Amino acid sequence: MTWFTDQMGRSFVLEQPPRRIISLVPSQTELLAYLGLEEEVVGITRFCIHPRHWRRDKPRVGGTKQLHTDRIDALRPDLIIGNKEENDKAQIEALAGRYPVWMSDVGNLDSALDMIRQVGVLCNAADRASALALDIAAAFASLPPQPLLRAAYLIWRNPWMAAGGHTFIHDMLGRAGFGNVFENQARYPEFSLKMLADARPEVVLLSSEPYPFKDEHIEEIRAVCPQAVILLADGELFSWYGSRLLQAPSYFYELYAACRPR
Repeated sequence: MTWFTDQMGRSFVLEQPPRRIISLVPSQTELLAYLGLEEEVVGITRFCIHPRHWRRDKPRVGGTKQLHTDRIDALRPDLIIGNKEENDKAQIEALAGRYPVWMSDVGNLDSALDMIRQVGVLCNAADRASALALDIAAAFASLPPQPLLRAAYLIWRNPWMAAGGHTFIHDMLGRAGFGNVFENQARYPEFSLKMLADARPEVVLLSSEPYPFKDEHIEEIRAVCPQAVILLADGELFSWYGSRLLQAPSYFYELYAACRPR
C-alpha cells in the first residue's frame, strides 16, 4: 500500500501498481504510451488521438469535459489520470469518490517535467519517465537565446481568443523566442481585431488547435496586421505537456527562424 499526492495536493492510496488506467487528457495519454503502458491503459477520451492505434482500439469514455461515467464504471479502473484545466471539476470530484484519481496541474515546463516524473512513479515506470524528463530538459536547454519577437498566439475564432499569461502556452512562447503581447491578460482572453492591431505584434501564430486555423485565415489577420509575420502553428507542440515535448525545441527553433526579420 502506497500513498500518492498529485499536483493539486490531493492524496490517495494504491494497494498495488495500477493495472487498469483510464487517461482523461490527450497529452498524458501519449505519455502513458511512451512509458510502455499499452496493456495497463484501458480507457481514453475521444480527443486522445496519439498513438493512433490506441485511438482505434481502446474504449473511449467521452470528451475531456463531458465524461460518460457509466463507461468509466464498466471499465473498472484502479487509477484515473486527469488534469485540473482540461477536465470538469464536478465530474472529477464525483469520480474521486469512487476511484483513485491523480490530477496534474501544469502551467510551465518545470511543472510538466514534474508531472512526467510523478506519473512514472505512480505507474511503475519511474526509470523511463526520469530519462524522458532529462532528455526534454536537455533539448530545451540547447535552444540558443534569442531576442524576443512580439507575438500573439491565437487559439479561437468567433469569438477571437488568444493565449494569455499564466498558461503553459505562454511559457512555451517565451522559450521559443516570442514575447506574448497578451501576457498581462489572464488565461485565454477574448479580443477584437482592433485590439490585436493596437498590440502591434511582429508575429501572429494561428494554432492548429483547439480551433483548426487554416491558410484561409492568414489573410483575415493580415488585413489588420499588415506588417506582421503570420504563420500557422502546430498547437500540439505548444500545448501538449507530455512526451511530445521532446519534439518541441527543434520545432520552436525552426519557427523562430521563419519569423526572424531578414
